[in-house]
Amino acid sequence: MNGAQDLGGMQAFGPVVEEHDEPLFHHPWERRVFALTLAMGASGAWNLDESRSSRESLPPHFYLSAGYYRIWFAAMQALMLEKELISEDELKAGHSLRPAKQLPRLAKAALIPAALAAGSPVTRRATAPAKFVLGQQVRVFRNTPSAHTRVPRYIRGCVGVIDRVHGCHVFADSHARGDGEDPHWLYNVRFEASELWGESAQKSSVHVDCWEPYLEPV
Repeated sequence: MNGAQDLGGMQAFGPVVEEHDEPLFHHPWERRVFALTLAMGASGAWNLDESRSSRESLPPHFYLSAGYYRIWFAAMQALMLEKELISEDELKAGHSLRPAKQLPRLAKAALIPAALAAGSPVTRRATAPAKFVLGQQVRVFRNTPSAHTRVPRYIRGCVGVIDRVHGCHVFADSHARGDGEDPHWLYNVRFEASELWGESAQKSSVHVDCWEPYLEPV
């Protein structure tokens, strides 16, 4: 998706200012949004990639002006409306107007710390051999997907070298569409800065993790 979230390689957004001794949350409501996001994610109503896609679908003017947790909250509201867990009139009223729908799972507070510590591995068993090997040159397909994708805009059409093979992982693009996990091989690709931004770029390299469907051999 070519949305406002894809800022890699873009200019004129100003420096990233480090906030020393930054608190975990700047306002009490941010803590509540974080807890609600964890609870809804654990419920099984949607998956991680669907939540990322929902954030990316927010209007650019909102995305670029809202803070981190405002984006999370707006995306969660959109997903709850899409999944018919709430309605527009309930959202406007600020409370439930009818009995809640049954969720696949309920997040118990006592189990959250262990669940977060364990994580949610996305590695999967390979169903086919890897197409690319270490040191091989590859080119990223140049396309403009209208749905969620994890391939940054600034590497599309560029040539890089396979630097690491991560194994098979859940394919985020399919997962976000609700088309299942569709596991594919995942590679770390090294791009020279000059390939991405021209000969005037300083001598350095950029590493990007890319799924196999993003790549073609050179």
